[in-house]
Amino acid sequence: MNVPERIAKLRSLMEEKGIDIYVVPTADFHQSEYVGEHFKARKFITGFSGSAGTAVITKTGAYLWTDGRYFIQAAKQLEGSTVELMKMGEPGVPTIHEFLVDTLPENGVLGFDGRVVSMGEGQDYASIAAQKNGKVIYEYDLIDQIWEDRPVLSEEPVFALNLKYTGETVASKLSRIREEMKKAGATAHVLTTLDDICWTLNIRGNDIEFFPLVLSYAVITMDKVDLYINEAKLNSEIKADLEKDGVVLHPYNDIYEDIKKTASDEVLLIDPARLNYALYNNIPEGVAKVEERNPEILFKAIKNEVEIENIRKAQIKDSVAHVKFMKWLKENVGKMTITEISASDKLDEFRAEQGNFIRPSFEPISSYGEHGAIVHYTSTPETDVELKEGGLFLTDTGAGFYEGSTDVTRTYALGEVPQIMKDHFTLVAISNLSLANAHFLKGCTGMTLDLLARKPFWDRNLNFNHGTGHGVGYLLNIHEGPAGFRWQFRAGEIQPFEKGMIITDEPGIYIEGSHGIRLENELLTCEGEKNEYGQFMYFEPITFIPMDLDAINPDMMTAEEKKMLNDYHKDVYEKVSPYLDTEEKEWLKTYTREI
Repeated sequence: MNVPERIAKLRSLMEEKGIDIYVVPTADFHQSEYVGEHFKARKFITGFSGSAGTAVITKTGAYLWTDGRYFIQAAKQLEGSTVELMKMGEPGVPTIHEFLVDTLPENGVLGFDGRVVSMGEGQDYASIAAQKNGKVIYEYDLIDQIWEDRPVLSEEPVFALNLKYTGETVASKLSRIREEMKKAGATAHVLTTLDDICWTLNIRGNDIEFFPLVLSYAVITMDKVDLYINEAKLNSEIKADLEKDGVVLHPYNDIYEDIKKTASDEVLLIDPARLNYALYNNIPEGVAKVEERNPEILFKAIKNEVEIENIRKAQIKDSVAHVKFMKWLKENVGKMTITEISASDKLDEFRAEQGNFIRPSFEPISSYGEHGAIVHYTSTPETDVELKEGGLFLTDTGAGFYEGSTDVTRTYALGEVPQIMKDHFTLVAISNLSLANAHFLKGCTGMTLDLLARKPFWDRNLNFNHGTGHGVGYLLNIHEGPAGFRWQFRAGEIQPFEKGMIITDEPGIYIEGSHGIRLENELLTCEGEKNEYGQFMYFEPITFIPMDLDAINPDMMTAEEKKMLNDYHKDVYEKVSPYLDTEEKEWLKTYTREI
């Protein structure tokens, strides 16, 4: 079946069930950012393969909402699909909420699979339906009924993360969580988010694309943890360790029936943004609920000393791999055939040489020339192009090492490139360095500091259509809340920076049909001087890879900006050169020279 045929079959099922509009998000049962193959329902029904987007199917139309990272990619992939692209945040484009309010008929029925829709979203849909004197139907996974060769749920084994990597025992983490439960007046805490569960129990797996997570649910009480998981994934040693920490195992899907049996005197701590709608609706009406952000969110964002030291090691490994890759790329482009995919594979070869490499930490972005302007471009055999001199190559990739996850972007000039590309590259470097060198008072958020990255762009009436940075999980989600850099207000995303947070710094510029440039380092949040004005904070870059001097226009830079770049390159050489041979050291010396 092609996409129009799939949509036609879906509409037949909608008619059969009395559904006027059906919503298909990019989600699994756990609100994961990336999902396993089984859960790629939105890709199946639209043909769009990006990691973020929501499809809305009506009786006469089909629509896909996605953000600025994917506008170019989505436009191409939706050609001939009958699915209309809705560019989120663009003038004249309604939000999904606004569209549903306008489109759902009086007495209409809004349908979705309640397991893949968050509690908050589901309540919003129910409110819209109520306004039209209609209702929601959330019991049906209609995509499953038309997806004949749907992949099965992952059965990959679980592995335990040793204390030398986590820096904290399961018992200690549970104790901290239970203290927060007591503060909230809760007797039980329902968890569906995989990174929160894996962090709490010091386990990892291979059930989610790129992120080493395990399909599971958990209910934490004051004396035990009910873990809902496919028990076949656990070896005897892991089972024994979990049992010592009071973990009781249950079949994965049993939580939906078990939650219906919750005693009336229980008080459940739940996170509306991170609990699916179906599970929420299975909680008996008389059970009291405390709706707060999962305490694990902030706990895991603030890395402990063991995690930080491990992350430093992971970053050095990745920096060494990148330096070797940069040298190889610049010396071989034009002399041998190098494509987007083969370049990405080569970088992972250099990573594997560093030891303890598990796999890429997210879907690699390896883009040459005009592909670089597609913010979240993924090279495929159909789009894979050869890298040639005279253009820019952008690589935004990450590594999952046992010592932690990395997220790094570099853009390289291949041979001599046009002046406009050098000017744009220099602008991005100035932006990156300006943010990395921030000194600020404790209490500042990403909304406060994002201006440092945007100002060089806004001064020139330019901008980039994505956030400037995000938190990074420790072998968990590569995009980790609650802190990050962005200039727009978003409710629930205002989190002051705390000592121990790891944040990315990744401004960029994207010229459709020509080139894209992004430079991304990871920053460690540190405490500086404390005086009568308060606690001052600063960022310490922990990624050490040259910003390609072949693409820098020094004439655009102030003396202060040149000093920031020179100081950074001095650190790059000091941190990375001990891991290089004599020839590589000399090469690195050239690419970290003072300007």
